[in-house]
Order: sequence, then structure tokens, then C-alpha cells
Amino acid sequence: MRANPVPLGSVFRSRAKEEKAQAADKALVTDSKQPRDPQAPKGRPTPKRSEAQSQRRSVAQTPMTRKDAAKRQREARRVQLEKQRQALASGDERYLPARDKGPVRKFARDFIDSRFNVAEFFLPLAVIILVMTMIRVAPLQNFALLLWLVAIVAIVVDAIFSGFRLRKRLAERFPDHNRRGAVAYGLMRSLQMRRLRLPKPQVKRGERP
Repeated sequence: MRANPVPLGSVFRSRAKEEKAQAADKALVTDSKQPRDPQAPKGRPTPKRSEAQSQRRSVAQTPMTRKDAAKRQREARRVQLEKQRQALASGDERYLPARDKGPVRKFARDFIDSRFNVAEFFLPLAVIILVMTMIRVAPLQNFALLLWLVAIVAIVVDAIFSGFRLRKRLAERFPDHNRRGAVAYGLMRSLQMRRLRLPKPQVKRGERP
């Protein structure tokens, strides 16, 4: 009995299908060996390395919101204030406020801190005078008023003398520096009690600055 011949077209079509199937299997094996990006969503192809880096770079360069910017500014301000607080206690020139910076202002502080100033006793003296005036005794009240006048005159005279000496010493020590406001700065410091002055005194009484 004679067998029917197989058509050539069907043979070529079956070979083509087998080659396509083999190519598909190789592609699946290759994709399964490629490491998956953990940040890539499931069910989606893993992006290339250059694309992933580009995405991370774009996220890092994303502009901050107004809330984040305000929070960062508050944190920077808090750190700066803490540094200034420590500098006022230690005298560190790097973090002092602008009004206290510079060799001229430092000399003015040292000049005032190195001597007794009548004005630094004004606050406790004012409290004593106030208590004396509240006592309903005429001689005591009269004495309190006299003491008040004497204190005012002594403060004014001492301030004039201190200002004159400070101006002269600044002109000798810093002839080429800007000395504007330094004398007033020193006199305002003399009105404060020594233990309450900021920056803290760095010289002892009687020590020449």
C-alpha cells in the first residue's frame, strides 16, 4: 500500500514554529536571570540602571514644599541661637551677635569690666530708695530723695569720665578701625550689673585691658 507524500509547505511551517518556540523559551530564561529592581512595581518590567538612576536623581532634586522649607529654616535658626547663647557665655567671637563682634567692641567690654562703675549699682540702689520712700517717715523720705539726687549726679559724672577715657584708649589702640558707637556700647554695658552682663566678662576688676 503506498504512503501519501507529506507536503513541503507543512514541513517548513512546523520547523518555523519550533524555532519561534525555542527563541521564546530563551527569552524567558534570560528575563528570569535578570535581577529585579526592588523599587519597580510588581507586574512591570524592571527599568534599566540608567533609567533607575535618573528616577532617583529626579526625586532628590524635587523642590521642597513651603512647609519643609519653613521647618528647615526654623531648625537652622534654633541651631544658630544655641551657638550664640554659648558664645555669649564663653566669648567666642565666631558666633557672637553682630553688635558684639570685632576687636573694638571687645576692648570696650574689657575696659568697662576691668573697673568699678557707679551705674552698675543703680538697680539695687533704686530698689533701696523706693522702699525708703514708701515708709511714711518724713526724715527718711527726705534722705531717700537726697540719696536719689546724689546717685544720679554720681552716675552722670562717672559716665562722662569713663566715656572720655574709653574714647581716648580706643583712638590709641585702634586708629584705623571703625569706632563708631563703641563708646555708647561700653556705657550701656556699665549700666548692667557685672554678673548679668552678656557677653560674660573676660577680665577681672583692676586688670588692664
